[in-house]
Amino acid sequence: MPLPTSKKKAGLGKALMRTRFNANTKMNPDGSIRHTTEVDESTSNWTKMQSITQENDLEAFLNTAQLAGTEFTAEKLNITVVSNVYQNPFLLTPEKEKETLQQHQEHKHLLTVPRRPEWDTTTTPEELKRRENDSFLDWRRGLATLEEEKGLIMTPYERNLEVWRQLWRVIERSDLVVQIVDSRNPLLFRSTDVERYVKEVDPRKKNLLLVNKADMLTVEQRLQWADYFEREGIRYMFFSAALAKEKLEAEEEERKAEEALAQLQVDREDDEDDEEEDDIEDGSVPDVDQPRKESERRPSFTGLIQVDEEAEVPERARIIGADELIELFETECPEPLRKVESGGQKTTIGFVGYPNVGKSSTLNALVGAKRVTVSSTPGKTKHFQTIHLSESMILCDCPGLVFPSFATTKADLVVNGILPIDQLREFTGPSSLVAQRVPKWVLENVYGIKIRTRNAEGVDEDRQPTGTELLVAYAVARGFTKSSQGNPDEARAARYILKDYVNGKILYAHPPPNINPDTFNAPMYKNKRFAKRKPESTPPSDAKGKSPATSLSTPNSSLLDAAFFAPQKQTVRAGSMGKYASADFNRVKVYPHQGAEPQVMGKAKKMHDKKNKRRGKQRTDWTAIE
Repeated sequence: MPLPTSKKKAGLGKALMRTRFNANTKMNPDGSIRHTTEVDESTSNWTKMQSITQENDLEAFLNTAQLAGTEFTAEKLNITVVSNVYQNPFLLTPEKEKETLQQHQEHKHLLTVPRRPEWDTTTTPEELKRRENDSFLDWRRGLATLEEEKGLIMTPYERNLEVWRQLWRVIERSDLVVQIVDSRNPLLFRSTDVERYVKEVDPRKKNLLLVNKADMLTVEQRLQWADYFEREGIRYMFFSAALAKEKLEAEEEERKAEEALAQLQVDREDDEDDEEEDDIEDGSVPDVDQPRKESERRPSFTGLIQVDEEAEVPERARIIGADELIELFETECPEPLRKVESGGQKTTIGFVGYPNVGKSSTLNALVGAKRVTVSSTPGKTKHFQTIHLSESMILCDCPGLVFPSFATTKADLVVNGILPIDQLREFTGPSSLVAQRVPKWVLENVYGIKIRTRNAEGVDEDRQPTGTELLVAYAVARGFTKSSQGNPDEARAARYILKDYVNGKILYAHPPPNINPDTFNAPMYKNKRFAKRKPESTPPSDAKGKSPATSLSTPNSSLLDAAFFAPQKQTVRAGSMGKYASADFNRVKVYPHQGAEPQVMGKAKKMHDKKNKRRGKQRTDWTAIE
């Protein structure tokens, strides 16, 4: 027989049980327990005697002020009203940008390239290497000091000594140093210190500034740049590797067509077969490549000028061809300044420049312009190569070098093609620069989209779009959406737009100093390339009053207001699902994918074709119908 159990359970006692929950007890600032009825001073002393070994800055400040007896009162003066104007944190304000550009002009002379120490035949290789390392280290320290003390942003420049050694060797062996720059921003890609260094090596050496991609500029823009170059005493020439390549392809087609016609004439005289003669007379020979007419040739993708449009342009702003450029080299350097170890007397032309300014395309155009056999032989070093262009000329190709220069922001480096776009993480800054520089109607015509610009209240206004508005409009028109949320994929749209900007599909050219950019670029946008296009197809929307697809960025408040204050023509009631669904109630459609009208559900279809078939046991759904 089991022992009777007591109704009172044995335990540690209420006092000990309460101590388990003391850790969750809330304390007042003075150390007393919050929400307690105990007035005994012994409980508050427990918290006052707690050991404090660590405290954060705020606790230390408050404890020190409490010990000092300092009292704090709210200060109601000096009220600052925060503006509602949004400024991209990755871009500079107009005032800050103007101040930064002024600092660039003041410290422009400090942007140098590393010099090779002096050496002669008695200098040992180990000693020369040590001198080069010391000189290069001093150069890097100077640029780092300039960047830290002055707070200036510099472009990513070459930090490998071996690459700079290739530049030294190219300058030492070249009679004429050609610096290739992009016509859209020549001053950024031009290094004035390279020109000074060429004269320091040998005063007899000459410099030439080759403005590549000149077909992206109009004649008026080239004339303004020509005025600036002549004022500064710069020897320059406008060139376009794309036009030179197009001209070479056209000449190659004509040459092949002439050879095919000549071969056809020989076959016609020698061939005695009647069937083949009939085919030839009918013109049905498939192997002959007929040259394309000028009207049938596809226009340049990025350029504003075609091959045959430079006839009446002034000589100082004319785009020269590859043959004319070779003649210019021969005129500038008729005799070499040094003898080549092998091959006799040959003039050496050195090419330097950024990796993305079209240096390789220029060399290919020059090599393709010669009808004689061209042999490409590697140089003595591993990086640059020498191309024997003719009996009296050698082209010395230097590897692409990124010279140190100033930049306002990282976004400026991206849109100039210096930083890679595919490795870009922050895209709002570069996209905002594109939206600020290129007019709104040009962006709409190039992409065939409609960019909606609205104020804070959702009302349309005529202004330049922000970077986000441009990206949203492009992403919706192309169907770029995020897989998780279905919102426009702005990052993907930014990569497409930035690549089009760098490649020249969206044109913007920097003007010479002291010239308004809007006035400078206005003639360029009159080209037929920027004519109005048919808008891109947007998601279907049949409901009346729906907003287009590009309005996903802001809610359509006008539609909601109109639907709310409109007179009710029918009784609004809650909709029901399933068999007894009703279409009397419908929400306001704001987004395009909400355009489908609700289907009115009727009675279920009777299964007449299965009435004689045996049916299994079914469960009946009882629904209360009011």
